[in-house]
Amino acid sequence: MVIRNVLGGELELCSLDPVTGCFRDGFCNVGSENHGHHTICAVLTKKFLEYEQSIGNDLITPRSEDRFPGLEAGDRWCITAEDWLRSYQSGAAPFVVLAATNEHVLELVPLETLREHSVDVPTGPEDLHH
Repeated sequence: MVIRNVLGGELELCSLDPVTGCFRDGFCNVGSENHGHHTICAVLTKKFLEYEQSIGNDLITPRSEDRFPGLEAGDRWCITAEDWLRSYQSGAAPFVVLAATNEHVLELVPLETLREHSVDVPTGPEDLHH
């Protein structure tokens, strides 16, 4: 079964450094163990990390017991659609890598809203339009 991204293509890798995803496989997948549905591949910003910390979700401090490395601005990380939408409504949303964001996000967040924060980069010169 092919897992799709919000653009309708095959879901691309979000990050292996740090290794992200509920299943720590680098992808923003869903499954029975992924209770928070960590489906948005975000490029984290300082503003987002500080916002999350201010509401009790500390993404900065490492926690070895959870295999959590601690994050910093510029890291790609799978976050929940709910967290992203809340940060968007508060003016602190991180960037989104659409090709690595799971299609399940569209049940909560419209594609046009995600596009406002998109940072997708073409895979090669053939993808650039002049």
